[in-house]
Amino acid sequence: MSPTDEQAGAWTEAFESGKFIRKSSEFRDRIAEGELFDVETGRYHLYISHACPWAHRTLITRKVLGLENHISVDVVDWRMNSDGSWSFNPEEEGATADTINGESSLEGVYNRAFSGWSESRRIGTVPVLWDRQQSTIVNNESREIIRMFDAFGSAGMGNGTSLCPIELRDEIDAMIDSNYEPVNNGVYKSGFATTQAAYDKAVVPLFESLEWLEARLGEGRYLMGDRLTEADWRLWTTLVRFDAVYHLHFKCNKKRILDYPNLWDFTRELFQIDGIAETTNMNHIVRHYHYSHETINPNRIIPINPDLDFMAPHNRG
Repeated sequence: MSPTDEQAGAWTEAFESGKFIRKSSEFRDRIAEGELFDVETGRYHLYISHACPWAHRTLITRKVLGLENHISVDVVDWRMNSDGSWSFNPEEEGATADTINGESSLEGVYNRAFSGWSESRRIGTVPVLWDRQQSTIVNNESREIIRMFDAFGSAGMGNGTSLCPIELRDEIDAMIDSNYEPVNNGVYKSGFATTQAAYDKAVVPLFESLEWLEARLGEGRYLMGDRLTEADWRLWTTLVRFDAVYHLHFKCNKKRILDYPNLWDFTRELFQIDGIAETTNMNHIVRHYHYSHETINPNRIIPINPDLDFMAPHNRG
């Protein structure tokens, strides 16, 4: 599957010969000045799960670009329903109600955008970018949502930061694409594999890629050298979950990120950037994976986890 078709935080899966196949996103409109979905403050709303690395990237981008006052956000419960759907639960720490549409589940939001959604037997995924004006979903593909957020900066909103400057776009895209299949999706292909062959085919390239990334970050502070970009954040949401979840839950246990000096320093450095810790809810992350994936953890036992000090000095400048 092409990285441009990656499912935006999907946890619905298909399996073929024991391999995990990620489904593609359904809503692919875009925000752009002068178009149907114009760039306007207060018009758009983001639905996310703290557990989902794809949704986490959009929340990080909103924070890094200074768009909190322009794009509102709601958070689903960390528990996934048995059919793979998400619910709102304002009683749960870190989760919210649906403050825009008043729905009890994300399925209700999808039904508002597409009246035949329930009959289609598809499951709504996070992230979701909602348009209050048109009362519909603009997009549910994380990569495209992140890029659309840059349009707000071009329109004078936010802090003027860009995570994908035009002069680096081709290099950033190449780096994102090279990391997606073996690393970002590789942990899922390892974890959800149902045959030894499928697991081996996924886990070996995963650790080969981590070794390459370790060397890359030994040559420069960030993946693009001295410039922090979208490529770094897309990798980081996998790294920050790795030792707490993927190492045990997805059987990615050859090494921990702690065992890679450059990757671990890089992970801590980005965590310590102003505002990033508040986008990272490890309680939701850990509980979600172990509770929601019954094929992997049928008794829903949430293990004691390693003590990870993301605030320790990172030694990267």
